[in-house]
Parts: sequence; C-alpha cells; structure tokens
Amino acid sequence: MQDGVAVNGVCSSESVNGSRDVFSCKDSDSLSADHLVVMVHGILGSSSDWKFGAEQFVKRLPDKVFVHCSERNMSKLTLDGVDIMGERLAKEVLEIIQEKPNLCKISLVAHSIGGLVARYAIGRLYRPPKGEAKEDTSGNGCKEEVRGTIGGLEAMNFITVASPHLGSRGNKQVPFLFGVTAFEKAASFVIHWIFRRTGRHLFLTDVDEGKPPLLKRLLDDSDELYFMSALRIFKRRVLYSNVAYDHIVGWRTSSIRRNSELPKWEESLNETYPHIVYEEHCKACDTDQDETVSAEDYGSSDQLEEELIRGLSRVSWEKIDVSFHKSKQRIAAHSVIQVSLSLFLAGDNKSSYIVPEINEYHQKQLSLFLLKVHAPILRTFLQVKDQVLHIEGADIIQHMIDKFLT
Repeated sequence: MQDGVAVNGVCSSESVNGSRDVFSCKDSDSLSADHLVVMVHGILGSSSDWKFGAEQFVKRLPDKVFVHCSERNMSKLTLDGVDIMGERLAKEVLEIIQEKPNLCKISLVAHSIGGLVARYAIGRLYRPPKGEAKEDTSGNGCKEEVRGTIGGLEAMNFITVASPHLGSRGNKQVPFLFGVTAFEKAASFVIHWIFRRTGRHLFLTDVDEGKPPLLKRLLDDSDELYFMSALRIFKRRVLYSNVAYDHIVGWRTSSIRRNSELPKWEESLNETYPHIVYEEHCKACDTDQDETVSAEDYGSSDQLEEELIRGLSRVSWEKIDVSFHKSKQRIAAHSVIQVSLSLFLAGDNKSSYIVPEINEYHQKQLSLFLLKVHAPILRTFLQVKDQVLHIEGADIIQHMIDKFLT
C-alpha cells in the first residue's frame, strides 16, 4: 500500500512524524466509521509494526473503524519509561479525537510493552461519568454515557498481544534467560543500563521516593490517574499470549496467570485459527487485597507478582493462548504473533540488532552476554530484513477482528 493509493479499498496516510492512519477509501464508509482503533507497538518499534493488522481491520470493517497506528514512542523513545510513554500516547489520542469529531467509540490494540503503555494512557484519558445518559450536544450523534469514557468516547475493546503485565523479573518471565536464577538476578541489576527507565519498570526496580513500582501503581486509581476505573469500563479485555517460543515475554506474565493456572494445550482448536490452542474466559474476582506487599518486601518477586495477579483479576479477561510450535518462524514468535518482525530490525540499508546508547564497556558486555546466551535467536533475527509474515500470524489478526465489538 502506498499513501494516497487505494489497495483493495483500503487507504492510508502517513505523517511526517511517522504515524499511520488507515481507513476505507470509500467516502460513505469513511464518513460512517465512528470507532477509533489505536494500535500501539512494542519496545524499539514503530507505527509500521501494525501495518498488516491495521489494513486487515479496515478491509474487514470498512464502515466501522478508523485505525491510528501510534508514533509518539517510536524507536529509542520506548526507553523513556512506561509513564512518560503513556503520557505521550494519551496526548496523541486526544489530538486524533479532536481532529475527528464524528468518533464515538474507542479500542486499543497493543503489542508487548505497548500493553503497559496503553494501560497507563487510558488511566490519563479516563473521564468519570457525568450522570444520566443524554444526547451529546457536540453534533457527532454520540451519547454521553452514565459510565465513564476514554477521552469522551465509549470504551469497547482493550486488547494486548504478548504484553508483560506481571513485569519481567520473575522466574522464566524472560524466557531467553532460560529460567536460570543467576541470569535473572543479573538482569535485574543491569537492565537499566540497556533499557533505561523502561527496564526499571519491567523489572520492578523503580522504587522511587518510597513509592511502589509503577506496575503496582497501575492497579489502582490515584490523583488524576484512573488506571483501574479505565480498564474496568471496557466491554472486553483480551490477552493474546504465546505459550512457547516467545523468548522476550513469558506465557505467565502475558496471560496474567500463576504457574499452577497455565492450561494444558495440544493442537489447534479450530481450523480457521490454526495457531490458537486454548481459550479461556475469566470472570472478575473480588480477591482479598488486604495482603499487600510493603515497600521493604519488594525484593520478593513472588509476593509482588501475586499482588499484581490479584489486582488485575478484579476485572474479567478473555485469554487466548497461541502456539507457533509447527512454524518455521517459531523462534520469532514474539513478533510473528503481531505479524511483524521489525521489532528486532532497524536501518534502511542493512539489518542490525538495536542496542540503545550505553557506554562502550556495557555495550560490549551486553553483546557478549546475548551472543553466549542465545546466539541462534540473534542469527535468525539478523538474517531477516523487514519481513511481514502474513501467513503464520494472519489467523491471530483474523480472530481478533472476528471477536471485535464494533
């Protein structure tokens, strides 16, 4: 697809900053589309990561959705921290809403760290209910709901794909560390050299000024940030998780489960979705929140992880488990589930593994560590340049659209 050119009835426009809007080329469809779908990429990613997914959404729902692929946190900006990225995303969404007054509904689809950024952003965008439902006087034909809204829009679907909701420091939460305790402990100490504030948030080492880690704070409302209220008003909350071969985000953290809750899976449940091996609808659970973790106890990942599970279980979730164990690209499952491999690739003229700006000594140490720990994975990534695996992950996008509330 090229900007300004219709391909199968789907148009796109790309801003100078890199954001991508995807919509129907048919005027009657684009004018009736009142549902904003915001797609958020993962760490070191870009708006193009969701290119395939965005096009499929518009192709299947041309008169329903207007898709915006976020650009405010591209590449190294994803290292600034979940909170800073969340603030940027919230501002970006508000700008889109102001530019398109016909919008009535909103959904978010986020990959990897983007899932945490989206959770922060909706907390900022949440507007408490104003009272009884009434016709909106803005002229867009929408109603002001008794329930809260996201930037004034009705909250529909909140979807994350391979997102580390429980963080990354627990046992086997980052699979390429092999579950080796020594590797996992070492990663907690050095992660900020590599991924800066975002690394601290992922490994829950951001205990600043006596405050709990940010992932813990995302469980509650505070000040003008309504994290849990915002999550609760979505009509659907969905988790797509890799059961294996995701070397970046573990199954437990992406599906918000304890080890004992991980289901047994075998083969595909449906020929239409060959890579989906398990589906579960979890009702909201009013867990006992009295057993909280004190500031001095944050060193125990098991205790804090349990609190994160309990907090997130206060709302219902649809859990979709995915496996690419028969795929030739299974080693890159973290990106294949999104139908994109650009997460690990950069540069216009050559392939390269992105390493943030850290000092030369730490960069050498990181390179040696990565090569020793997982050389086969790196070789696979470095051999591929901006490939979009339409076949292997397309059924996941199709499932997402088939279940999508419009």
